[in-house]
Amino acid sequence: MKRALLTLALGLAVGLGTHLAYFRLHRPATTDTLEDRLAWMKSELRLTDAQFARVREIHQASGPRLRAIAAQVAQLQAEFQGFEKTRRTSNRVDFLEFARYVEIRRHVSRESLDSTRQLVLAASEVMTPQQKQRYIELIATVEPSAHSLLN
Repeated sequence: MKRALLTLALGLAVGLGTHLAYFRLHRPATTDTLEDRLAWMKSELRLTDAQFARVREIHQASGPRLRAIAAQVAQLQAEFQGFEKTRRTSNRVDFLEFARYVEIRRHVSRESLDSTRQLVLAASEVMTPQQKQRYIELIATVEPSAHSLLN
């Protein structure tokens, strides 16, 4: 009886250890630098050195534009919070200003989608069909509408 319990406990311990090790090895990188993300992409997509160099160039070239769009989005979020504060405190809304805000927000959203689409398309052009498919699958885990980026 003791031998059976020992075997069961040992089997559970080994199974749990294997399970934890597998998921630690396969979890996405949690770093925030471009180099760390690109290194993770190289590993995950099994990019060659030449592919990796080209993907790095593409991402670095698009960086300033994407950062500018992110700054616009942050500014628009602050502006929207201002609209909300005014609405809550004075119970009034300047509909002309809000319409202007909505139009700018649409423009920035369109710009963001276009820039992202260009980045994904340019990076995927460097990849083999299998790498490209995996790339889109990875993007889809973050953004479910990623398949539309290539259409």
